[in-house]
Amino acid sequence: KFPARQAVSVIEDIIVQVGRTGALTPVAVLSPTPLSGITITRATLHNEDEVKRKDIRIGDKVLIERAGDVIPAVVKVIKEQRTGQERIFTMPTKCPVCNSDVVKPEGEAVTRCINSACPAQVKEHIRHFASRNAMDIDGLGESIIDQLVDKGLVKNAADLYFLEHDQIANLDRMGNKSAQNLINAISESKNRSLARLIFALGIRHIGVRAAEILSEHYNSISALASAKAEELENIYEIGPKVAQSIVQFF
Repeated sequence: KFPARQAVSVIEDIIVQVGRTGALTPVAVLSPTPLSGITITRATLHNEDEVKRKDIRIGDKVLIERAGDVIPAVVKVIKEQRTGQERIFTMPTKCPVCNSDVVKPEGEAVTRCINSACPAQVKEHIRHFASRNAMDIDGLGESIIDQLVDKGLVKNAADLYFLEHDQIANLDRMGNKSAQNLINAISESKNRSLARLIFALGIRHIGVRAAEILSEHYNSISALASAKAEELENIYEIGPKVAQSIVQFF
């Protein structure tokens, strides 16, 4: 017997997803499992070290739960039910999307794709850029972003502002009216605050609060881009790690 928020599932496979910072995240593909009113089919495994620590293998029976009643997570492996057919997972040495080299910086648990032009990173970055707390571009959903990147119409978030009506109208499930609505939404996003633009850039370690602080000290992206690490570190709540991240980004 397990609590209502927990259930037993089987890991059918472990795939690797690439995030906007290039982070490679192993994800467990689960046998469809009812839990807390929904059917769970995937659960994040966070990083390679976490997989090794819990000794998670493909084919394992595992106890899963919805962490905070939202995010599916693997609690533990039910090792006494192993059959010997389970397979050990190894992190790829190449990005599964763009086939570029991956690195695991010393002292970090996360493996990263080093290619900033990786389509997976570009898509995730644009999703972040268009999100509600960032530039809030209504109508720029996952399917549209995927098509824009896959068709080579955008290679970064800046390219959104050069899209033409016909390019958007020719996408699947789009038409003249939907295309015009998206063009209008992209144009309207130019009126967002500097703080939201800084957050939208997706600089590592820069959340909503840090973006607001930076916008109070710099009146433009150009001014922020030219800031030195020592100068940034002197800003209250902006430490050395964040300062270095900003400098490296620009």
